[in-house]
Amino acid sequence: MALSETQIEALAREALQRAASGDFGAAEALFTQIVEARPNSGQALHLLGQARLKLGRFDDAREPLERAAKFLPRDPAAHINLAGCLSALGAHAEALAALDRAARLKADDAIIAHNRGRALQALGRHDEAERAYDQALSVNPRLLASLGQRAALLAARGEWMAALADLDMALTERPDDTALLMRRSELYLARGDWLQGLDDYEARLRLPGCWKPDGLPFWRGEPVDGGKLLVYPEQQDIESDQAARDTLMLARGVDATIQCSARIAAWLEAPTTRRGDSLHGFAAAAPLRSLPRLLGWTLQSLPPPQAVRLNAEGGDRVGWFTQAPPPAGLAVERDPTALAQCRLVVGDDVAATHLAALMGIRTILLLGRSADWLWGPQRGPSPWYARLELVAENDRDGLAAWLERVKVA
Repeated sequence: MALSETQIEALAREALQRAASGDFGAAEALFTQIVEARPNSGQALHLLGQARLKLGRFDDAREPLERAAKFLPRDPAAHINLAGCLSALGAHAEALAALDRAARLKADDAIIAHNRGRALQALGRHDEAERAYDQALSVNPRLLASLGQRAALLAARGEWMAALADLDMALTERPDDTALLMRRSELYLARGDWLQGLDDYEARLRLPGCWKPDGLPFWRGEPVDGGKLLVYPEQQDIESDQAARDTLMLARGVDATIQCSARIAAWLEAPTTRRGDSLHGFAAAAPLRSLPRLLGWTLQSLPPPQAVRLNAEGGDRVGWFTQAPPPAGLAVERDPTALAQCRLVVGDDVAATHLAALMGIRTILLLGRSADWLWGPQRGPSPWYARLELVAENDRDGLAAWLERVKVA
């Protein structure tokens, strides 16, 4: 049944009220009725698309927003919302075209310029993206989103000081912003500047998924009186390789009980406890990745690692725990339980590689571009383990030379 203008106006008022109250499901149903009655109403199509965006239904929002942009060619908001929908769907080239139309209608708009930067960045056009962020910041020098994104581009190009200046500016506006603090910590820590970076790095403890024990106060490095200290991996899954790797690397330099999996507990000489065991008798707790800050570690003053119950027995095989293919003709061992029989271990930053280093086996650890900041910026012999050498994952010549030096005749 056809709707009268009076009925359409009543539906529109109710739909807008529903949307204003946050009931986008009801608003979407009402806007759908209006669009069915007036399929060429650009405003109704635009409102329907926005309601679907709020509901996270990006596929369903695309069609009405594309039609709205055609019926409202001079409305910047129609093109901006279409671009947002297209970006969410990964259609970055189409999103950029919509933002270009919006920019022609509304020049010198900081948000439009910022969103153009995001689209250009997603397309890999980083120089153009940086210019778009520059434009956004020329209009609004304190636009946090553009400061953060430009900082990432500058850092990727190695312009650390300029990137840090952007993040410092953003943090003057929002000093407790977790994402900004983490980004600044990453820049400092990647350069090996623990003094500047470790305080910011504590912001990670506010991120979703960071595990902590209930009922125990956070240890801040003070003497623990009347109870024991617990140190623990902050991963939700304590059985994960990442939790095991952090435990083997970082459980050092402190008189504490280590919370870990049964597999790791069987290797360590130190006192351990399982996750889920009673915490009675513990006075405080600290995550393992906070120990460098709490104990004032530097790469030049690391405490010795934990002792392990396993001993190297010697052998003629090479442990291989990396995705990289081994050199032709090299006899390799891929079973972590057979580490003791290996004369050399080559691996990624995984638990098996750390265990080999703890056992005193000569070890090569391959690091990719996104290497953990704990290793520091230098490659070669590492202060973390006496017989471990760091090799950049893409340095195949370095790896080949290292293997040649230890090859058995």
